[in-house]
Amino acid sequence: MHTDQRDAPAFLADVVIIGGCGRVGLPFGVALASRGLSVRLYDLNAAAVDIVNKARMPFTEEGADEPLRAAVRDGRLVATTDPAVVGTAEIIVVVVGTPVDEHLNPDLGAVPAALDRCAAHLVDGQLVILRSTVHPTVTALTERMLCKRGIKVDIAFCPERIAEGHAMEELFDLPQIVGARSNQAGDRAEKFFRILTNEVIRLQPEEAELAKLFTNTWRYIKFATANQFWMMANDYGLDFERIRWAIRHDYPRAADMPGPGFAAGPCLLKDTMQLAAFNQNKFVLGHAAMLINEGLPLYLVSRLEASYDLGALTVGVLGMGFKAGSDDPRESLSYKLRKILILKAGEVLCSDPYIADERFTPLAEVLDRADLLIIAAPHPEYHGLITDTPVADIWGVTGRGMRI
Repeated sequence: MHTDQRDAPAFLADVVIIGGCGRVGLPFGVALASRGLSVRLYDLNAAAVDIVNKARMPFTEEGADEPLRAAVRDGRLVATTDPAVVGTAEIIVVVVGTPVDEHLNPDLGAVPAALDRCAAHLVDGQLVILRSTVHPTVTALTERMLCKRGIKVDIAFCPERIAEGHAMEELFDLPQIVGARSNQAGDRAEKFFRILTNEVIRLQPEEAELAKLFTNTWRYIKFATANQFWMMANDYGLDFERIRWAIRHDYPRAADMPGPGFAAGPCLLKDTMQLAAFNQNKFVLGHAAMLINEGLPLYLVSRLEASYDLGALTVGVLGMGFKAGSDDPRESLSYKLRKILILKAGEVLCSDPYIADERFTPLAEVLDRADLLIIAAPHPEYHGLITDTPVADIWGVTGRGMRI
């Protein structure tokens, strides 16, 4: 699907990002604006739009605050809830992902629906880039949907590859994958991304869709392997931290073995289940990884029950974000741990230095009142934690080993 660029209209802005005030779209927009582009962010979240237009980040993203202030001050970045803005730029970037429902089935219509809501404002000659993770074939579905509406645009799938919190570094350093069916769409997308990065890898859309899913699923399976190893060692009263150190020390073939811990967040489980659905649920390895990772909070509580009378104790849960140093609680297994403990323990106190929640308790109070502590997220604030209270620490951040 393509159009003759000789007939392309003049545009007021360089790029519009649909879903632009979220954790993927906003850092991307800030990075583009820092390179001199005129960026418009379209988002349904009016509160987030207002915060961005006041030149404030609605979430933590290292290195983004000052570039955002500069971009808003100079008029290079503006956020809006008006869908008509979609027609003001040559390049449209969609960062609406493909969620999974309560039955772990992917919603294939999420991305096309987001575009359909503003399709009346699309203009022939635009380049539409799908940026967030999608189920395989969603790019083709989007192509067919826009073609049926008579909209002549180029379409490319170019997945984001950054780690949350490191966007302002990795957007410029990492190679960008460009998946496009036509040379014209691929060339236009490659030219666009070379504004940020020097290396672009060209694939077909379906190859690029699988590349993104394979990447996140590979990480999820690796974390499940480490968690299974930890449970094996722990069941035999052995410290996996010592074993893992011995395996990795000056031994390159095991250097990438991760440590145990909650494997969570908005991408890993979701994308593993998308890959399973794509393969008619014939993905034994992916489903096994889910059982291991999602079962870790219950295993942890079961081990603690064997040593403590939890019903008589106040248990403190330290860290509710899905990973270290993050203010993002999405899909965090700390909340599953909390639910299990509410049923088992006398009282549960939760604390996090990055997330504001009226249900949480200040760290000092948790340390004072808790009979048992659990490190649920390995925030830097907990490294080398000094306390006389027993600590369950599968991450090893307190230096007391990983046995529970």
